[in-house]
Amino acid sequence: MRASAAEYGPVCLNVLAGCIPAGLRGHVYLVAPVGSVNSNGLPKPDNSHIWNGDGLIHRFDLDTDEGIQLTTRLACTPCYWADLGTRTGTPQAKLGFSDWGMARFSPSLGMRDQPNTALVPMRFADEPATRLLLTFDGGRPFEIDPVSLAVVTPMGSNDEWQAGMPGPWPFPPVLTTAHPVFDPETSTLFSINYGRSSASLLTTIPALSSLLHRIKVVAGKVRPLAFVYRRYLKPLLTCLDQKIGVVDFVHLLAWDGKGPLRRWQLIHRNGDPVRIQQTMHQIGVSRDYVVLADTSLKFGLGQLLPGPLPLYPFVKRLLRRLLTGAQRSDTSVYIVRKSDLVKASNRVEVRVVKIEQETGHFLVDAENPEGRITIHVAHENATDVSEWIRLEDTSALDSSRLDPNLSGMISVGAMDVGRIGRYVIDADAGTLVEEQSLHHKRFTWGIGLYAYRQDGRHGASPGAGHSSIYWQSLGFWPELLSTFIYSLYANYPHRLVPLKEVLGGLKDAASRPSTLFRVDTSTMEIADCYPFPQQRLEDGSWQSWICGSPQFIPRCNPDGTPVAQHPDPDTDGWIFCVAVSEQSKEIWIFDASDLATGPLCRLSHPDFDPGYTVHTAWLESIEPRTAPYRIDVRHDYDPLLSKASPSIRELFETSVYPHVDAVNQSPSSSAGAGLGGTH
Repeated sequence: MRASAAEYGPVCLNVLAGCIPAGLRGHVYLVAPVGSVNSNGLPKPDNSHIWNGDGLIHRFDLDTDEGIQLTTRLACTPCYWADLGTRTGTPQAKLGFSDWGMARFSPSLGMRDQPNTALVPMRFADEPATRLLLTFDGGRPFEIDPVSLAVVTPMGSNDEWQAGMPGPWPFPPVLTTAHPVFDPETSTLFSINYGRSSASLLTTIPALSSLLHRIKVVAGKVRPLAFVYRRYLKPLLTCLDQKIGVVDFVHLLAWDGKGPLRRWQLIHRNGDPVRIQQTMHQIGVSRDYVVLADTSLKFGLGQLLPGPLPLYPFVKRLLRRLLTGAQRSDTSVYIVRKSDLVKASNRVEVRVVKIEQETGHFLVDAENPEGRITIHVAHENATDVSEWIRLEDTSALDSSRLDPNLSGMISVGAMDVGRIGRYVIDADAGTLVEEQSLHHKRFTWGIGLYAYRQDGRHGASPGAGHSSIYWQSLGFWPELLSTFIYSLYANYPHRLVPLKEVLGGLKDAASRPSTLFRVDTSTMEIADCYPFPQQRLEDGSWQSWICGSPQFIPRCNPDGTPVAQHPDPDTDGWIFCVAVSEQSKEIWIFDASDLATGPLCRLSHPDFDPGYTVHTAWLESIEPRTAPYRIDVRHDYDPLLSKASPSIRELFETSVYPHVDAVNQSPSSSAGAGLGGTH
């Protein structure tokens, strides 16, 4: 819940215990949300979702003469500079942004794009160096210079992305995936651009969703009502969408790293457009297919309101009950054949497969023999990361007020044990032909992030499939389980742990710890694991370690050359991860083939204060970005400013364009270029 937004480095991490493994090579990238320009890090004063914040990029250089060195830089996008120029206390503060739950919005300027979630390496076939993309679910991804960490250019211009909601803003809201995927098979970066209609957003309101569902059911049975529904209600909802200008759409995007984005609308066999009910947090790719999913990161009015509105606590509670529903307890997986993209002009048909549990993250095997796709899934069962602790929340344990210092943290007092799934899909038939899952009543609560063996140039798995995948679980934290969340998921349909047992036995904090574990995908068993310590110290204080942001690093010889063939290369290396406790924030390094022994090395630094860290990437070598692709910032935004007020145009001329131009005019975005300074 605490984090610094400071830019620093390089600094050398201090070894606290053990020693740095010989042959550790390359560069680990990590990103974390660190609050807004008004908060100077975390915590934020408004108690909005902890993920609503600017991204702080960390780069760990692993093979320097001084040990492991760390450098940090803020992700300074054009809207960041606009936010900084309108922060509290500035002359143009009236144009400024405010936090609205999971989003940061200004009625005058639009929606902040805060790339704070994941990093995607890209090594295009005709280029000598790896490029790096920084991503976010709610905005265009941006390329950064791997060496200076400066934000260089968005992927695609504003007019190449369709806004989720049209408006007069220079920063329109854009919905995409935080996990675009680079396909080394075709040297293509695949992504998504989608929108949800007003009717879709209204159906996130539980009462209205239930009413519409009942109307549809009854209309299907009673012919006169069916006529009324088709003739009047459905056209009314369509008219509402057209009037507001918001429609359901899902567009698959493809990019070659140098030209414009290619785009296809996704449609069903009957020609209806694909509609997303929650989000498309992740996509994947195999040799012949692109795989997309409607993921469990829900987004509706309940994730925005009441925002900064000054309402009484009882009004906030009432509004939350009315607007908030549970996340969907299933997953729609959409399959696109790559060969269809070659033939299709602007529309492409999908196959849909339903998995009967909700999905957070997933990985796809590279090979798909006989059209069969294997996907490995983290099921966030009754674990709602779109909900966070509010000041008015009470404890599900004893109805006492939850600790206000936890306001903003995701509600990972999980309401059921998480599961790992392995599914085989017949892509052409659109059917599920094989499914396996595992869970562990101690280790798989709040399954979150993953790690696996990656190619150090483009991030894809170098093998045909994933024989071992490393997963991180947050554990179960009773102080984060509110009465509201307990009620929301009390009737969860796929429950494994009885409701009484969810709250039972919590006096032993080590019963459901944060855990790093390896899954053998052939046997679907936890082959190795390390539960992070939960213990009392000698002075009586409590120490509860949490595992975050694991990254697999393949083993090299001390001279940097690859090691001889290993029986299981997916375990031949190290796991690099963040470890946080009440007393310390550290980097722990594990032997990937022996997690149970514990960390080989623990490192930290007084400046290392990352807060809630998210995804990572590993590159075997880095070079300054030399790719010619850049979106000119003035050409990008001037059309959107044609009808803007003089004060907004002045803001761009004084606070946005000069900073972006300074980076673009740098010969190679050299170290130090475009630094954000202090918040």
